[in-house]
Amino acid sequence: MEKTVVITVLMLIFGKLCWESFLSWLNMQEARRRQKAPPLEILEVMDQKTYQKSVDYSLAKERLGLFNGVYEVLVLILILFSGVLPWLYSLFSGPGSEISILREAAFMIAALILISLPGVPLEYYNRFNLEERFGFNRSTVRLWVTDKFKGLVISLVLGMPVLCLIIFLVMNLGDLWWLWAFLALFIFQLIMMVLYPMIILPWFNKLTPLPQGELRQRLMNLADRTGFKARTIQVMDGSKRSGHSNAFFTGFGRFRRIVLFDTLIDQMKEDELEAVLAHEIGHYKKGHVPRMLAVSALMSLAGLWILAWLVSVPWFIQAFGFDHELSGPGPGLLLFGLLFGAVSFWLSPALAQLSRKHEYESDRFAARHVGPDPMVRALRKLSRENLSNLTPHPLYSGFYYSHPTLFERERAIAGQ
Repeated sequence: MEKTVVITVLMLIFGKLCWESFLSWLNMQEARRRQKAPPLEILEVMDQKTYQKSVDYSLAKERLGLFNGVYEVLVLILILFSGVLPWLYSLFSGPGSEISILREAAFMIAALILISLPGVPLEYYNRFNLEERFGFNRSTVRLWVTDKFKGLVISLVLGMPVLCLIIFLVMNLGDLWWLWAFLALFIFQLIMMVLYPMIILPWFNKLTPLPQGELRQRLMNLADRTGFKARTIQVMDGSKRSGHSNAFFTGFGRFRRIVLFDTLIDQMKEDELEAVLAHEIGHYKKGHVPRMLAVSALMSLAGLWILAWLVSVPWFIQAFGFDHELSGPGPGLLLFGLLFGAVSFWLSPALAQLSRKHEYESDRFAARHVGPDPMVRALRKLSRENLSNLTPHPLYSGFYYSHPTLFERERAIAGQ
């Protein structure tokens, strides 16, 4: 049975890599083909020089993505089959030591830190070479290192108690531990939706209320007439790390808030910002947040059910060099976490399609409340300033894109 597990895992890992590589190749070929003869509609969005830069940026990201995909697979296979994980586990379980919650959690944290280290050089290259080359990086090495350290601290502070709780449930609640784990994780997710913008995000970015003035009054009037009743609209200093612009909606109920990047405010006119805000309000009014939360909950429930079965059978962890008789739940939980992405990856098209449906609905909501012209101009400006790929291969965008392409959105707005 252990041999079957190994073969299945390798098929999943390499199947994912081959499909990712094929999609990237298709997308690069499409970009090169369009580069020679761009459609006229593209030149209405960006000039020839900017379009060429966007193509170069897309190709550079795809090349890095191809390398990163192969690199990650090699690291994952080395981690899984070299015996390093059983060796690391033995360091936390000396002769005669009992299986304990803290031991299992400490092993998992140590393993996750070890596994993340090979990816750090690629993150550095992406930030300080690729993004720098195309004028997006505004971070410094010191800020980048500080962010990594803060992220590690937050992961330990939040992750350790959650891991300990899950391990406790596995060890003490019998075959139905996964139902209690789902409930605990769901409550934790709801709490984090509230606390993230209030406690965690300020560790990395400065959030300030949009200053009094014509723009603020205009946006607050929009919130009132659409029934959003926003307590505040916040501005985030995203420009200290990147030239990319964005806006996002977070929280729920009385804790909901909309955050605008300062780069977005610098780039857009007031009616365009109004359209962006109307789009974000549309997500709230259309119930997209609870809908996506429900989808996430169903996926978590299914994943935990599968996990409960895998940690109960000896052959799962034994296929990777662990002794089932001497092991606690830590190895099984860790291995499932490492391999889950190779399975959930194939759900990407369905999740992306649902997300694109939400984007169309929010676009229509915004167009009804501020007019189609400001919405289209805002979308075009976002695409131009972020050097978006305006002509992705349909199979690529259908599999990955959580947002429709610019021209798909424009056609939907015009046809509403």
